[in-house]
Amino acid sequence: MSIDQIINELKKKIFRPVYFLQGEEPFYIDQISDYIEKNVLNESEKEFNQTILYGKDIDIPTLISYAKRYPMMATHQVVIVKEAQDMKGLVQKEKEEKKSKDKELKDPLLEYILKPTQSTILVFCFKYKTIDKRTKLAKTIDKNALLFESKKIYDNQLPDWINGYILSLGFRVNPKAAVLMAEYLGNDLSKISNEISKLILSLKPGDEISAVMVEDNIGISKEFNIFELQSALGKRNIFKANQIINYFASNTKSNPSVVTTSQLYSYFLKVLQFHQVDHRSGETPAAVLGVHPYFVKDYETAARAYSLDTCIRNISFIREFDIKTKGINNATSNDGQLLKELVYKILH
Repeated sequence: MSIDQIINELKKKIFRPVYFLQGEEPFYIDQISDYIEKNVLNESEKEFNQTILYGKDIDIPTLISYAKRYPMMATHQVVIVKEAQDMKGLVQKEKEEKKSKDKELKDPLLEYILKPTQSTILVFCFKYKTIDKRTKLAKTIDKNALLFESKKIYDNQLPDWINGYILSLGFRVNPKAAVLMAEYLGNDLSKISNEISKLILSLKPGDEISAVMVEDNIGISKEFNIFELQSALGKRNIFKANQIINYFASNTKSNPSVVTTSQLYSYFLKVLQFHQVDHRSGETPAAVLGVHPYFVKDYETAARAYSLDTCIRNISFIREFDIKTKGINNATSNDGQLLKELVYKILH
């Protein structure tokens, strides 16, 4: 089930006895468990019927004893195990291969999942990894409980995710603002969500989050950032590009070379792809490049400034720069010096 399907079920008060929420992306795991924690029981019911446990502080027999209790003056009791990946015995149990069917049936956790207490809502928050699908534990959970895997969002999907998330909150976002947030906040949905919450505090429903708002509130330099560098390079604006590079060289902690490398590589790869768009086949540049149509004009400008062969040459320069920043074929130059050399080569 998707997260939307699970939340919709919960809103309709359709509850499962066991939820096993796992995966590399903790954001969706927290969304589901937080919804259950805040909404299944009312405030008076929570006092006696809601238990929040932490994996490092609990073992399986104790957990089962909690799960088998009956609710007091409520239809359900809620037991949530946060950080379940640290739970004593759970990971070890997941790795064990059961050889005897009789032994399997004596396992208290498997027995409970096969026959859970219907008035209990037991939630496992198993973060940053998944259980081995080949094990008896995984197969039992998959067949007899709600198993949800929260997968990491790829970097190139982040701007679309940000746009969709902001729309779900009743606001809009400028495409450049979405890309700025994706690049500067990284692949951390919880961090992005928190920053978006701050941005919309002063907005009215339907208002748009602009790039200027993002720059002002998330600590991004308006003039000296990777997007302005790409723009300067795309227009062959030597003065502006050198201004930005000098700033980067003086602020290497805020502008690490690994980020600059990946962004410039991606940028010139897209300019290269723009050259290869086959308009006769009905292809659109935005679809081929995998970018919002808003940004196509930037790549069109850069394609006029750099021929296909020049793009290939620039990508080669960027790869060489990446190797040198890692200490290969470079004994004396620091990242700032190497970056200045790279930009000079690209522009000339």
